Amino acid sequence: MVAALDHTWIAAHIPHQGRMCLLESVLTWDGERIACVAINHRLPDHPLCQHGRLGAACGIEYAAQAMAIHGALVSDQDAPPRPGMLISVRAVDLHVNRLDDIPHDLVVEAERISGDLGLLLYQFKVCGADRCLLEGRASVLLDRGTTVPTNASFLHD
Repeated sequence: MVAALDHTWIAAHIPHQGRMCLLESVLTWDGERIACVAINHRLPDHPLCQHGRLGAACGIEYAAQAMAIHGALVSDQDAPPRPGMLISVRAVDLHVNRLDDIPHDLVVEAERISGDLGLLLYQFKVCGADRCLLEGRASVLLDRGTTVPTNASFLHD
């Protein structure tokens, strides 16, 4: 297992950099699931804010980054990393209108529910103080032929 799964480690293992690297740390993970924490959703200059608010649908990006981190953690460290692309989200329920007015840190959970060498299916939820704010499922298409440097990979198989 990796020692310090903080923002610095996360930024070194997913392509999102600077303020677009949204997750602060990994709370727990295993071969099928991950839980991360985010603290930046209350920032007035959040990179996803529009018209002075951070809509709840932006939680999907938080979940996608948790999936990317999970891919980095469960990958075969000897194999070249494989980038992935979020290709669909389904059954998304937004239980709030916005995230920037949630006073608590966000807990972002993703669970891999199926997958093969080319396509992964995750279910996800974003919570604040044990209240589910949004949830859904996401499909991730893995690139079969392109490799990227480890510090720029999105998802690993």
